[in-house]
Amino acid sequence: MKTRQGCPPSAWLIWVALVSLCSLAPVAVARRVSVKRADYHGWPDSLIIGNGQVEAVIVPAVGRVMQFRFAGEAGPWWENRALDGRAPDPQATIWGNFGGDKAWPAPQADWPTVAERGWPPPPAFDSMPVTASVSAGTVELVSPVDPHYGIRARRRIQLDPERPVMTITTAYEKVAGEPKRVAVWVVTQLQDPVGVYLPLPQASRYPEGYNRQSRELPPGLKVESGLLSLTRDPKASHKIGSDAGTLLWVGEKYVLRIDSPRVPEAEYPDQGSSAEVYTNPDPAAYVELEMLGPLSTLRVGERITRTSTYTLRRRTEKGATDEARKLLSR
Repeated sequence: MKTRQGCPPSAWLIWVALVSLCSLAPVAVARRVSVKRADYHGWPDSLIIGNGQVEAVIVPAVGRVMQFRFAGEAGPWWENRALDGRAPDPQATIWGNFGGDKAWPAPQADWPTVAERGWPPPPAFDSMPVTASVSAGTVELVSPVDPHYGIRARRRIQLDPERPVMTITTAYEKVAGEPKRVAVWVVTQLQDPVGVYLPLPQASRYPEGYNRQSRELPPGLKVESGLLSLTRDPKASHKIGSDAGTLLWVGEKYVLRIDSPRVPEAEYPDQGSSAEVYTNPDPAAYVELEMLGPLSTLRVGERITRTSTYTLRRRTEKGATDEARKLLSR
């Protein structure tokens, strides 16, 4: 007996099997990412998105991605456990510092004029619950419209189906009010590191490779062979800016890389910074790895977007700097 194109039955069956496998492959990949609801540290209706290797914990009640970790393990992101289960207060005069990852409007220097206060951050960006929706393994968070900026933040969180990689795309949508000049500013709080590293551009806009944003520099800051490194000072806060597009946090067990490539020739806030590092003193032992997008004047109906890619690794090198140079090819 002959079948299609004169193939014997055995060859025909093999061909049908291969076609079936190919047609099912996208579905199989999509199913590797799961989303489940959970009570996380007293916040009901939190979401955990996982791919079998890593998982991200999302808490709509406080508008944050609270953790990114290897499945079943403690994560490197800093969380303020003293505020577990509490609701944010948009009228508070003291910052409700929950930890995790959030998006603010830059530059901060404009807050006193636009938001009528220099601190805490504008309420809809930081201290109001957000709406969460789930579709095909992707979680989307949508904030209320900020009463001062007239902007709504929309954040799309996705995991790679096969790798320990998360992407968060943040969009600012101008809904009401006068035009506002603004940039997307993503702030990720992480536990006390062994070291923080920035691979500097070959032709940095800064003679020293960074710009000073605090009175004093971190005591351990140094630049060597195109790599800036620093550690947290337990006694004082410090902040620097850079024109880098990558930030690297190295801990005792894990390494977190954040990528958000700089847009050439674009205007950036904070003396032209596309990446910033803030270190906090004791007793809250954390650092902030911050990525900024270009400045844009938003009018009603317009939007800007910025994507950050987070890659989580396990330490393989004895020295933190050796680890950084290996991952950054420096």
